[in-house]
Amino acid sequence: MDLIITSYCQIHEKKVVLNDRLIYFMENYLTFADFLKSVYKQEEINYPKFYKMDSVSKLGFLATELVLREKPITGYRSDAMGVVLSNSSASLDTDILHNESIKDRASYFPSPSVFVYTLPNIVIGEICIRNKINGENAFLITEKFDGKVLDNYIRDLFLNSEVEACLCGWVELLGNKYNAFIMLVEKAGIPENGPETVFKPLRFTVENLNQLIERN
Repeated sequence: MDLIITSYCQIHEKKVVLNDRLIYFMENYLTFADFLKSVYKQEEINYPKFYKMDSVSKLGFLATELVLREKPITGYRSDAMGVVLSNSSASLDTDILHNESIKDRASYFPSPSVFVYTLPNIVIGEICIRNKINGENAFLITEKFDGKVLDNYIRDLFLNSEVEACLCGWVELLGNKYNAFIMLVEKAGIPENGPETVFKPLRFTVENLNQLIERN
C-alpha cells in the first residue's frame, strides 16, 4: 500500500517548523512552559483546556494543531482516523513531578491534576478529544526514534483495520530536552480535503521518516 505524508510539524531546539517552513523561533525563554505558551498564543489557538495539560501533552497537542491546520481531516469518519505516537521517556517528566509531591510523608499531598498525566498515552487522549478521533491508537516506547517500527505499525493499521488516515510520530520530553515530530499519513491518491500548501507530500517510507526528523 502506497502511503504519503501530507503534513508535518516539528517542535525542537527553540523553533517550530511546519511543512518545511520555520514559523516560530524563540532564542531565549525562562522555562519550557513559557516557550509552549508563547507558541500557543502566537498561533491564536483557542482551547482553554491546554493550560491544564502536562508539558508532554501540550507539546504533542501544539504540533498536532499545526499539522491539522495545514491539512484538515474533515473528510474522514471519526473512527477512520488513527493516532500512533512514540517516545523514549514515556511519562517520566510528569512522573518526576508526581513523585516530588508524595516523597515527603510529612507533607504528603499528591496532586490529582498531575497524577492523571502519569501515563504516556494521555497525550493521545487529549488529541483525540480535541479532534473527535475515535479510531485505533497506540503509544510505543523505543530507545530512540525508530522509523522502521513506526512504518511497520502504521502499515499494519492501514491494512488490517478501518484506519484511512493516521496522525503519527515522536513526542519526547524530559527536563529541558524536547522533540515533537508529528505527521499526517494518508493513502496516496486521496482527494484533496484541505487548502493547497507549499509542502509537497512525501512517500511514507523509513528513509523519508528518518531524513525528515533530522532535517530541521
